[in-house]
Amino acid sequence: MALLVHGWSSSWYALEPLLDLLAQRYHCIAVDLPGYGDSPEPRERITIPYYADLLAQLIARVSDRPVVYVGHSMGGMIGATLALRHPALIDRMVLIAPTLSGQLSARINWLISPITRLERFAATGLLVRASERLIAGVTDELMRPVSFAQRSSIRAQDYERLRADARRRGQGRTRYECYFAMRENDLSGRLGTIETPTLVVWGAEDNTVPLRDSGIVADEWPRADLRILPKAGHWPQFEQPELTRRHIAAFLGLPLNRAEALSDQELVTAQEVARFISHSDIGSGLTDAQRIKLSGHFRQRQYEPGQVIVRIEDGGNEMYIVRDGSVEVWNDPDQIGTASRNVRHIASLTPGQITGELAMLDGGLRSADLRAGPTGATVLVLDRTRLEALCREDPELGTSVLWNISRAMAGRVRFILWQLQRALSRTQTGREMEPARDHPLAV
Repeated sequence: MALLVHGWSSSWYALEPLLDLLAQRYHCIAVDLPGYGDSPEPRERITIPYYADLLAQLIARVSDRPVVYVGHSMGGMIGATLALRHPALIDRMVLIAPTLSGQLSARINWLISPITRLERFAATGLLVRASERLIAGVTDELMRPVSFAQRSSIRAQDYERLRADARRRGQGRTRYECYFAMRENDLSGRLGTIETPTLVVWGAEDNTVPLRDSGIVADEWPRADLRILPKAGHWPQFEQPELTRRHIAAFLGLPLNRAEALSDQELVTAQEVARFISHSDIGSGLTDAQRIKLSGHFRQRQYEPGQVIVRIEDGGNEMYIVRDGSVEVWNDPDQIGTASRNVRHIASLTPGQITGELAMLDGGLRSADLRAGPTGATVLVLDRTRLEALCREDPELGTSVLWNISRAMAGRVRFILWQLQRALSRTQTGREMEPARDHPLAV
């Protein structure tokens, strides 16, 4: 399940651009926090831990496993707080322009804080609402450069919907309490204890939650994957939707369109796969965060004993890692890479070993048939499209993965060359010992 949580003065719509992407793999729940959208105001005083504990109750009620948490702005602060208070409930997090220190920009404090304070009380709240039509246009002109990049490509209808959420009536007390709840919940000094794999996305021109908070991530949260997007302010999911989606898809291992969607059988649990690949050829030298990110790009398939995984003539663009059981390699040593052959069992691959990487990289014919071993096989599949996407979105991780693939392939080639040298040496030795036919002692 994916849980999507909006920020201050907002609603579920704040994360609408991500719903179709996430829905390819997850059941999505986009909430209106109490006091926002269509949710009634809570009786309790609002704090960030209050929201975090409330979401923990929701997760326990609707999901039988840890969730993927996606939070924007204040929703990002709530997610980080949830990960600190209830770490077992979150599998992975995506935080977009998260409030971390609780300190909003000076512009927000100058422009919004006075109005927020007035909205707290019924009488002054009525005054604010009565004059809203007169000042709404001025406020929008002042707030647009605070919220959006100068070259923002947000659509007009999305902008109007976001501004309408921010002006929604009856939220005065909620906005006031949340404003100070963020200031009281400074996460500086605590982020480093969060073990949940996390992607943090920030707009380079964010003038709502100052970009200086990204320095806290860089200094204190080395396990988080920080991405800063150009031409985006506080709403990169609307301003740079495709780039934001690509980063999230790469982090969660999601296809960018439904044509590439995975079946239930092919879905894998990222944490389990990350632990497995730490001991495989492809996971050597990667950090925990990198293994988690890489694991989301694999599909998982199971095969019965003796079942064909792929044939020489199939070619293709997939590489395989044996996760359980064994995979047998069958070919004709005299006619490698051809469809016409008398195949023999050449070798067996055990868990952690990779195969098929050459065909994955160049798309040519395979050098052998692959079959499940006598107890069957579970394999992890990585295709070239996913690897290319990973290399584009995270060049450092992509380079490390390609390096590990190359090392594994080089090790196998070296072993094959050693075998050929031994065979050639035995052949030559046999010829030297064979008596010449024209020798007088020959019989």
